[in-house]
Amino acid sequence: MAAVQRTENRRRTADNRYYVQGNTARKLDVAREMERRPRPKVSNRTRKNREKAKHMSAGYVLYLSLALVVTGFILINYISLQSDITNSVQNISRLEKELNDLKLANDEEYTRITSNVDLEEIKRIAIQELGMQYAEEGQIVSFASESNDYVKQIADIPD
Repeated sequence: MAAVQRTENRRRTADNRYYVQGNTARKLDVAREMERRPRPKVSNRTRKNREKAKHMSAGYVLYLSLALVVTGFILINYISLQSDITNSVQNISRLEKELNDLKLANDEEYTRITSNVDLEEIKRIAIQELGMQYAEEGQIVSFASESNDYVKQIADIPD
């Protein structure tokens, strides 16, 4: 039955080749084809180079081992440096957060202190209990100063 299907499924193309439709394609024996194919001749030089490539000398193995150790050392140091950088960045981040928290606490404390100061009470104590008075017009003396900071009185002020 399969042979009948195979012949029915073959179609002839314009250049006298057959093609097969469906699942009745022939199975090739690849191993037999490999045995039938003639092997190309290999020159002595090629054969010697192939044999030489199969064997590694002790110097080459030592060179590869040394290269592997150096590469491993470099990679371990690189990973260590990356870890140090990551730890430093995390430490800086933690310290910045601590600084911001301290600034916030300082600002809150300053606001609390300034809001509790009663200037009228300070004025009353200064005038009534300590006997302080406001300066009158003749008591204020102005000086020309090169800097805008403050003036220190070293001697008595002349009249």
